[in-house]
Amino acid sequence: DPNVADRESGRLLLSFNQPYVNHNGGTIKFGPDGYLYIAVGDGGLGGDPYGNAQRTDTLLGKLLRIDVNPSGSLPYSIPSDNPFADAGVVQSNGISDVIGETSGLSLEAADYHPGARPEIWALGLRNPWQFSFDRETNDLYIADVGQVAWEEINFEPAGTEGGQNYGWDWLEGSHCYPLTVTECARSQVGVLPVAEYRHGTDGCDITGLGIYRGDTYPEIDGIYLASDWCSGKIWGLERDQDGNWQFEQLLDTELLLTGGGEDPSNGDLYLTACSCQFNRQYDAFENPQGTVWKLVTTDQVPDGAVTAPLTPTEGDAATPTANGETVDTAEATPAEG
Repeated sequence: DPNVADRESGRLLLSFNQPYVNHNGGTIKFGPDGYLYIAVGDGGLGGDPYGNAQRTDTLLGKLLRIDVNPSGSLPYSIPSDNPFADAGVVQSNGISDVIGETSGLSLEAADYHPGARPEIWALGLRNPWQFSFDRETNDLYIADVGQVAWEEINFEPAGTEGGQNYGWDWLEGSHCYPLTVTECARSQVGVLPVAEYRHGTDGCDITGLGIYRGDTYPEIDGIYLASDWCSGKIWGLERDQDGNWQFEQLLDTELLLTGGGEDPSNGDLYLTACSCQFNRQYDAFENPQGTVWKLVTTDQVPDGAVTAPLTPTEGDAATPTANGETVDTAEATPAEG
């Protein structure tokens, strides 16, 4: 039974410390290659004060990739094609006699990083709270929470070699960071996001939901969905026939959206929301405020289902609906269980 785990079988694979309590990343999942991917935030506070995201000697601000099978005395192994798997080994003994030319073997000094952590797959991330693999194409989407101005979605096509640098904290999205910097070498950082939005009415905290690959709703097949915790908005991201990325708002809810997940059997997408109280006195066990929602197309809302409360547009006094009928807000609260 995949829903039952033996707690006694657990073993510690990897642990690390961070200087502050926020920016913990969050997603841990196996990729299509069978390796475990781990999203790690930059260490917290604001502005990455330790420069962790651009450093290769720390696991913070990274997407990690490990083999969960032990290797010798280590509880896990390093995939041989990780970008820094051999970074501590001098590549050759070639001697440079002319600038730009070498005698004998090629000396790739730039590949030698003795302090680099071999677990790193990608770097330059601030708080990659949610990432998703496309079950059909194996492409990777990373929703990275921004600092003060921009939220971003990064894209890594299947088959891409590791070592992608997504810019933080030299960039926030595709923009120079900090905001006082107006000119920066964006093209030299590495990979710019395929979609972004500015803080304000669109929100302030992106949450990736996943790529729909089920059979029930063919209209949204292949669309990557993302949401925002501050605004409750939900967007769809997809390439058009010319290969250009299109990022379009699909819903504007009143939910505080915290995460997304995919049904492994049929590809349905779910999202979580929470009207939690953010103080030390709040006990989520005594007063749970979390809800789980299923994403469906408008023509497939089940009879009797409660739909998410929507943010009224200007001049629209409509309240949340259940199965297309206007209802009181209180009635739109999901029933226990």
